[in-house]
This record gives sequence, C-alpha cells and structure tokens, in this order.
Amino acid sequence: MNKINYPIETEKIIEANKREQKLPSLLLHACCAPCSSACLEYLNNYFDITVYYYNPNISPESEFKKRFFELKRLVNSMPFKNPVKLVEGEYNYSEFLDAVEGMELVPEGGERCFVCYRLRLEKTAALAKQLGFDYFCTTLSISPLKNAQKINEIGFELGDKYGVKWLPSDFKKKEGYKRSIELSAEYGLYRQNFCGCVFSKGKGALNE
Repeated sequence: MNKINYPIETEKIIEANKREQKLPSLLLHACCAPCSSACLEYLNNYFDITVYYYNPNISPESEFKKRFFELKRLVNSMPFKNPVKLVEGEYNYSEFLDAVEGMELVPEGGERCFVCYRLRLEKTAALAKQLGFDYFCTTLSISPLKNAQKINEIGFELGDKYGVKWLPSDFKKKEGYKRSIELSAEYGLYRQNFCGCVFSKGKGALNE
C-alpha cells in the first residue's frame, strides 16, 4: 500500500477552497503552544480557526493550566491574517486514565498513545459537529514523536462517524517542526520535556 503524502493532500484542499473563494472554518485541536505555533502560522492564511485545547492526558493539573496559559499568550501575540479564537476544554484526568486502563506498561509511542489520540480527536470531532465546523484537525502531527499515519487514520474514521471533514496533515514535514522551534524561541514559549501524561515522564513516574 502506498503511503499517503499528507502535506500534498492538505494543499489540495486549500487550493480547492481558494478556487471557490471560501474561507472554511476549522476546529484545531491543540496540545500546547510550541506545537501550535507553526500550525497556526500556516493554516491561518486559509481557514477561520478556533483552537480547542482539550488534553485530559496532561498531569498534573498545574501542568495543564501552564500549557493553556502559554497557548493563550501565543494566540494573543501572533499576528494573524484572520482572527483566531481559543476554547479551553474541561480537565478530567480520570477520563484519560479510564481510557488507557490496562495499558500502563505499554511503551511510549504505542497503542496507549493511539488511544490517547482517539480520545482527544473524538471530542474534537464531536464538538466540530455540534458547532457546525467545516473541518477538524490537530497539531499533534508536528511532533517527530507522534505517528502521523495513525493520527490521520483516526481522523478520517472519526470524520466519517461525525459527518465533519478531517483535514489531513503531517505538520512536521516541510520543516514545520523546525519552524515551531524558531517560533518558540521568538515568543519565549515554555517547551515541556514530556508529552503530558504520567507515563511519558519515563521510569519511576508511576511512583511519583
């Protein structure tokens, strides 16, 4: 099976909307400010974006709040062609723990992470359907540690389930990840050293 070139698919959708002279609405799930920076810089030219910060995997709650504060500061600081809105999702860490129960010892980057992708993307898709967005997407694929193919597979599946178009993407490509590092430095963003959940902190984290 040939691998899909997701950046090309993104560009096809953008070009189709430009021909229709349409600025479609996009609900963009965001995990943190650094990952959002380059995604917003790129997508803001072509979409009416609402950023959705929904990450019940993040622990402790103080970390969740710190990342949201940085994301809010970024959205308020970056110059945008089209205004960007920001919505804070509820924090419910037990929701994440329930979803990954029995996978506590699965290596980072495996099935437990895929369940976490689905948890966050499903909430995003459901909200996009509820509020009438044209597309939904996530910033997660900008990280070299995230499985873009799995993210897109889940996104397409949920798009079909909820009747909202998934915006295919692999934001790390075309130096997207490099650009996120540059923007993080430019805006003095807090760059966390773990994904978010207690399991991503490494050995000994379960005993903290």
